[in-house]
Amino acid sequence: MGYVITIDTDKCTGDGECVDVCPVEVYELQDGKAVAINEDECLGCESCIEVCESDAIVIEEN
Repeated sequence: MGYVITIDTDKCTGDGECVDVCPVEVYELQDGKAVAINEDECLGCESCIEVCESDAIVIEEN
């Protein structure tokens, strides 16, 4: 089972907290915004959601 990650770029502040907290390096910052570059690696732990102060990340089971 996989996960679908949606990042609302309008809400994303680009602080990089999701990049730092992700245990499997799903995210990186590109042009000041978070991008899910390794979505297939997502464990569904939702650590990124917990640290995202702007509520820009949604993770759904695929």
